[in-house]
Amino acid sequence: MSFNYPKTPKVDQVDNYHGIEVADPYRWLEYPDSRETQDWIEKQNEITFNFLEQIPERETIKQRLTKLWDYEKYGIPFKRGNRYFFFKNDGLQDQSVLYTLQNLEDEPQVLLDPNQFSEDGTIALSGIAVSDNGQFLAYGISRSGSDWQEWQIRNIETGKDFSDHLNWIKFSGVTWTKDNNGFFYSRYDEPPEGEELEQANYYQKLYYHRLGTDQSDDQLIYERRDQKEWMFGADISDDGRYLIISVRRGTDPRKLVFYQDLNDPNGEIKELISEFFADFSFIDYQDSLFWFRTDYQAPKGRVIGIDISKPHPRNWQEIIPETENTLEDVTILNNQFILDYLQDARSRLEIYNLDGTYVKEVEISSIGSVGGFNGKRDDTETFYAFTSFTTPRTIYHYNLETGESTLFRQPQVDFNPENYQTRQVFYRSYDGTQVPMFITHKKGLIMNGNNPTLLFGYGGFNIPLTPNFSVTRLVWMEMGGIYAVPNLRGGGEYGEQWHQAGTKLNKQNVFNDFMAAAEWLISHRYTSPQKLAISGGSNGGLLVGACMTQRPDLFGAALPAVGVMDMLRFHKFTIGWAWCSDYGSPDNEEEFKALYAYSPLHNLQSGTVYPSTLITTADHDDRVVPAHSFKFAAALQAAHAGENPVLIRIETKAGHGAGKPTSKRIEEVTDQLAFLKAEIG
Repeated sequence: MSFNYPKTPKVDQVDNYHGIEVADPYRWLEYPDSRETQDWIEKQNEITFNFLEQIPERETIKQRLTKLWDYEKYGIPFKRGNRYFFFKNDGLQDQSVLYTLQNLEDEPQVLLDPNQFSEDGTIALSGIAVSDNGQFLAYGISRSGSDWQEWQIRNIETGKDFSDHLNWIKFSGVTWTKDNNGFFYSRYDEPPEGEELEQANYYQKLYYHRLGTDQSDDQLIYERRDQKEWMFGADISDDGRYLIISVRRGTDPRKLVFYQDLNDPNGEIKELISEFFADFSFIDYQDSLFWFRTDYQAPKGRVIGIDISKPHPRNWQEIIPETENTLEDVTILNNQFILDYLQDARSRLEIYNLDGTYVKEVEISSIGSVGGFNGKRDDTETFYAFTSFTTPRTIYHYNLETGESTLFRQPQVDFNPENYQTRQVFYRSYDGTQVPMFITHKKGLIMNGNNPTLLFGYGGFNIPLTPNFSVTRLVWMEMGGIYAVPNLRGGGEYGEQWHQAGTKLNKQNVFNDFMAAAEWLISHRYTSPQKLAISGGSNGGLLVGACMTQRPDLFGAALPAVGVMDMLRFHKFTIGWAWCSDYGSPDNEEEFKALYAYSPLHNLQSGTVYPSTLITTADHDDRVVPAHSFKFAAALQAAHAGENPVLIRIETKAGHGAGKPTSKRIEEVTDQLAFLKAEIG
């Protein structure tokens, strides 16, 4: 079909960056609630859905997705007091339900059902924290996908809520004190009315809330009026004695660490790590020795001890040294360290004594990802989940004394995993760097260069991409497609050096790694350019936008979701300033040049044939504001010279993705897969 794209007016907006004038003709689209923007959204959605509704396979895809999606999904259980807690979704519920039980053989009882919050499922549970005695539940809710949270407290025994209601909380959990009388949390000042979804978030403060009191009476624990970017996280030692305050600047992994002795009524907050030079994550303590997971002088991570009576770095003790694998997390259970490693982006778990001596490896069945192993220091039991590209999330109960794993919950999905295979390959990027990639598809698929292939990537913020199960990908593979995931630089697969190799002035490495993966798949006859689609969300949306503008000839289709597309103004909105640790800042001349060189919005070339593109975003996204996608869509439609579609799908009453109702997720994925079916077969 021919496309009569809505005419997007241009304004005469030019900004000067370090002597370079840059036009921004679609600046008006940064105001999502204006009548002009709302009219534009309506017209864009009209042409997009008109196209999608004409795809013959769309309804069949939706039916198959819905059928496969309808299976029981379980969260990892945890114990507080004499109760166990876990989440479960019956299959097609918009939101997962929180259950509790006292014995593992008991019938679980509903504790909190977020599906009762709203008729359309757009009010979601955004976080929970159960008091140590298992009597109180603090829970946060998010409306329409916003990052803003409201917290309330429930009496678990009675199922009734207290009158406590906390607002303006963002990027914060809740940490109960061991006396179960209250908790620590972080929040911002109330933003001006009408600016809640756009205003930059600065000056976070750490508070203590006492159960049964008004938020206005909360005790301010720590703030820094001289440091607007500082954000605070609170942790408490297992015995309840020490409050640990971690201080971070946005998404920068480097942290400060302060502590306070809660046994001392007049105890002051003391600085233990007072400079941002490495990541320090508190584990627990013994006597005066605090244990941390850190990448200080160990890019892949290690465990150290810091004696608070002699805290100078020359006195720090190495408990468990760095290995060739990346240390993701450390917990203490059964008075032993449980270390969660990544070995070439696959999970590996090892157990050590508290003196650092090796005990054993926890056996994992195959290539996959493990999560869990949470609990208290003296616990002799815990739970974990295993998943892979062809294994739905399966929950196990683990006995730490015997090392025995027992199946707790195993979902049943309407497919045979034996019909699919996953392999891991290593390919060379443009500068010779070896990059791993997982490839999954039906067994027996012929590699003739003609297979529809979906290449998914992220490459940023020290976040690793590990194997996980997805009904969306399963339907794609049932349709004969190949699914490929490269572990790009910028992620966390190989430690902090790997991360830094994909940040700031090195960000082009991420795009090169992704394009080299595409070329590898083509050269090894998995697919061809016209059969190759690329996909990614958020920072992955930036990845897709940058690669499709740099190599439009390399891809047949592109699915950039909630992407960061305007690299010159991303830091102006909500929490965007926090990403400067990865992207660099347009206010820095050298970093501006790098940003300008790859910014998707600014590198579209008029008269170019771009891949078939379906941009997705949401009107309540206050993480990556929708203006990024709006402006990119307008500029892409103006520049595009081909007859293939370049469309934008704009969800309403939705945000960045967290808490999105199942019904909305199925509809969005249906449209993405139908689009790929129509464009690359």
